Amino acid sequence: MKLLTTLFLTVLVSAQVILAQEAVEKRKYQTKKLSDVSISIDGDLSDEAWESVDWETDFTVHFPNNGETPKRQTMFKVLYDDNHVYFGFKCMHENIEELENRLGRRDNFPGDWVEVNIDSYHDLSTAFSFTTSVSGVKGDEFITGNGNNWDTNWNPIWYNAAQINEDSWTAEVKIPLSQLRFGDRDEHIWGFNVMRRDFGADERSTWQWIPQNAAGWVSNFGELHGIKGIKPKRQIEIQPYTVVALSKGPVEEGNPYADGSDAKLNFGLDGKVGVTTDMTLDFTINPDFGQVEADPSALNLDGFQIFFDERRPFFVENANLFSFSVSRLEAGGPFGNDNLFYSRRIGASPRGDFDAPDGAYIDYPRFTSIIGSAKFSGKTQKGLSVGILESITAKEYARVSHEGQETDVLVEPLTNYVVASVSQDIKQGESRIGLTMTGLNRRLDQTGLEDQYHSEAYSGGLNLFHSWKSREWQLTGNFLFSHVGGTAAKIRNTQESFEHYFQRPDAEHVLVDGTKTSLTGHGGTISLGNYGGKDNISFQTGVTWRSPDLELNDIGFLNTADEIHHVTWAGYRSPKPVGIFRRIAINVNQYSRWTYGGEHLYNAANTNMHFSFKNYWGMGFGGTYEMKDISTKALFGGPLLRQNKGIVNWIYIDSDNRKKVTTGINLTHFRSVGPDRGALAFNSYRFFIGYQPSSSIRITLNPTYSKQDRAIQNVAYEEFGGEDRYITGRINQETFSLSMRLNYSITPNMTLQYWGQPFISKGQYSEFKYITDPLARSYVDRFDLYDAAQMSYGEGSEEYSIDEDRDGQTDYSFSNPDFSFMQFRSNLVFRWEYKPGSEFFLVWTQNNTASGDVEKGIYSSLADDLFGRDVHNTFLMKFTYRFY
Repeated sequence: MKLLTTLFLTVLVSAQVILAQEAVEKRKYQTKKLSDVSISIDGDLSDEAWESVDWETDFTVHFPNNGETPKRQTMFKVLYDDNHVYFGFKCMHENIEELENRLGRRDNFPGDWVEVNIDSYHDLSTAFSFTTSVSGVKGDEFITGNGNNWDTNWNPIWYNAAQINEDSWTAEVKIPLSQLRFGDRDEHIWGFNVMRRDFGADERSTWQWIPQNAAGWVSNFGELHGIKGIKPKRQIEIQPYTVVALSKGPVEEGNPYADGSDAKLNFGLDGKVGVTTDMTLDFTINPDFGQVEADPSALNLDGFQIFFDERRPFFVENANLFSFSVSRLEAGGPFGNDNLFYSRRIGASPRGDFDAPDGAYIDYPRFTSIIGSAKFSGKTQKGLSVGILESITAKEYARVSHEGQETDVLVEPLTNYVVASVSQDIKQGESRIGLTMTGLNRRLDQTGLEDQYHSEAYSGGLNLFHSWKSREWQLTGNFLFSHVGGTAAKIRNTQESFEHYFQRPDAEHVLVDGTKTSLTGHGGTISLGNYGGKDNISFQTGVTWRSPDLELNDIGFLNTADEIHHVTWAGYRSPKPVGIFRRIAINVNQYSRWTYGGEHLYNAANTNMHFSFKNYWGMGFGGTYEMKDISTKALFGGPLLRQNKGIVNWIYIDSDNRKKVTTGINLTHFRSVGPDRGALAFNSYRFFIGYQPSSSIRITLNPTYSKQDRAIQNVAYEEFGGEDRYITGRINQETFSLSMRLNYSITPNMTLQYWGQPFISKGQYSEFKYITDPLARSYVDRFDLYDAAQMSYGEGSEEYSIDEDRDGQTDYSFSNPDFSFMQFRSNLVFRWEYKPGSEFFLVWTQNNTASGDVEKGIYSSLADDLFGRDVHNTFLMKFTYRFY
């Protein structure tokens, strides 16, 4: 705690005095109510109703020439009635043939577009965004956190149309008031802003000018006046669905679970009910997410969990209301994904293990079925935000067939997940206090899974935010706790798990206690930052910590416990073009890390620069000098191991993204230096190729190749002569993947999308050794290398036998760690939104996972060992209908 206190004081004394940002006067627009006149939403602004209000114009450039007059002006009008608010836009263009009339899927934001952001709460923090492109494509986002979060999975019911004229393109938007949230009062003032993207000029302009260095987005909106006599609308929407699925796969003789096909028919229901004018209840019964794109393939040898983004619509929409990010630091680091709630835990793959008879066939469930989920969320006019989410997942059984007998084995218990969050804005969001609680309970009694799962897991967090000087200065604090309970065997397993490693032999501050039936830990983050100012320089400094007992991975996400990080970031942003540059961004970062016992693990400095040029190309480069890197994980429960001091450099170049053909390249290089020279070399090459042959077709390819040569990679643990043997080897690893996308937009509401990715990672080991002095300065002094007389390899057993004392007897052995992991995943999705909110899907999914020959090259292995085998195919048809 002494170290933690010192770091906290460092945060508080790191403030510097910076001039306050330039004040910008808020603009106001006066609207009128429609009376006995209708507006036809066809993109034509000739309806008589539009004549009742004046045009508003005088937009200002937001990017790149912030504060200047745009190349082409934009005009708009606003009207309303008892049930809707209407926007009419006129986007001037002297050469309409140059308009980029691209089609795309909803929320794709293709080509030229115009959008309106509406802060109907007028809380200066939350807003609803509606975008329409010149081609008629919709985009909608729910904005929270004063512009820090833009939720594209919010899909309200609204109407739009656009048309191209001789000297402009125009658009009309009709938004039902039921899709907005506002209080019950006689007269309203709404915050709002209008932004236009001029694709040809690569320019974004806004009605209410917001400086690029302004702290916040929604709080800087202009105001919409004149709305009187409207009443909040309660939203009621019901969306039943039907799914028909057929799976085809390889046939395995004798295996009753691999007969080549499987069919299912499924039903479910989604709903949205406005409980009050401020609060909404969303629910889903027996949900199916078959249309959701598969996760990209990945392979991680260092043991850390791979974080996958949530893609399921129910859990993505309003996800920020339930999120409690443990670390909110600009400089990033390994804690970036730590959160009290990680929705991918709900419905994840079962983890139950059991002993099956030799020769048995097993049908193990891929995912856990979600019986139902519900969330209650909203925000009041007084700035009180509430979110409650509950999900129940079903029991899951593995089917085992052996000698003609079939049995069901429970591998996942009935589980209940709960997340509750409440926060209160103070002084219209200038300060905020929030509380989040999570809870998980599993029904484990007499299931045989008592030693494999925690019976209960709880966590909670307090979030504090305070800003001053027009939100230029910001102080944040996150404080959290966790508690897990279970059998003594399960809690011991948790203490010895990768995230904790209480058994580490050189750790004096942690100890495995085999009698415990619970663990309680804590963590948090404190940071101080300045954003904005006339000098366009921002900074943040902070400390984030995780106690050894912190455990979040039942319902949240925890990268690792038992660490304290201190980071400092400073950045410069050019508000206007300079010389050949349209925009410049420069960052510097410093990182330090300790264990909770005070062991100094890491020290590094980073700088990176990003440029966009006046020819619309972009580039960036940067480097990190790792002066010290000691790992608590590299020996998987063993002592601390000094990693490789070195320098990582990277550079990227992107072409003009307005063109029909776009390209990009990203190169990364790491090489160890000094006494660690030769210990690690890593190179990564990422490419991007995009082609737009027409306004409705977009093709992209993302090939990636990486190669590493690492001298010390964990292989196995053995004991010899009463001493530990942490066995490592030199790994030569190659990885290749190719992400392919095809988007064909038939109409703004009908699309065909394909995504596919072959993936291969191959590793071959040599120079086997065991660790003798893990903290030696030079890497060659950290180990003893086995010689040819000490090692032998059994071709039949695929094991290495070690005769360490050279007496002709095998002292211990370990498996051949060489690997060649291959995977192919793809989705082909036809989507038709035949009515606002109602959809029809046709989906074809392919999946294949295989092991290849490590002696082959990665490309020939893909062709022979992956694509040369049968692929598992799934065909799905989903029909939804939304009642509202």
